[in-house]
Amino acid sequence: MSDFSIRLARAEDAEAFHEVEEDAASLLREEPSLEGVPVPPSESAEHYRALIRRGNCLAATSGDEVVGFAAAGRIGRELHLHELSVARRSQGQGIGATLLQALAIDARNCGLRAITLNTYRDIAWNGPFYVRHGFVEIENFEGREHLRESLEAAAALGMPRERRCAMVKFLD
Repeated sequence: MSDFSIRLARAEDAEAFHEVEEDAASLLREEPSLEGVPVPPSESAEHYRALIRRGNCLAATSGDEVVGFAAAGRIGRELHLHELSVARRSQGQGIGATLLQALAIDARNCGLRAITLNTYRDIAWNGPFYVRHGFVEIENFEGREHLRESLEAAAALGMPRERRCAMVKFLD
């Protein structure tokens, strides 16, 4: 495993978040089961700057370089994970898992009760990855309309609704 550290994201990390997301998204473009399915464009640095200002985004760094990140924002008493990405050359080293663990610690310390997200249920580095880290798929969106809206928005972009799911990790 290479040396990396996790820290609270800074405004100047926003451009790197965009670049890391774009790099990691190339895996979706290469996924055979998604042939013909559009991959949404990566979020802009401005979008990430706004999320970072809210205080619940983490950066994984190797030296001075951002190699991964977790971009999240509070919705009520929960934290919604908008994006978790690791640069392709840094994948397989535990960075994503460490970001999730750190995000859960941060959320607990902020008095939040859960982390939510939307993802592909059947792609190894999506749904199954999150299941291994304590997330469960949910279908009841009562009190979590943002999850239904996010799933509908993904479908409107051309992502197959039947392959997408909402997940939650309850924080003890």
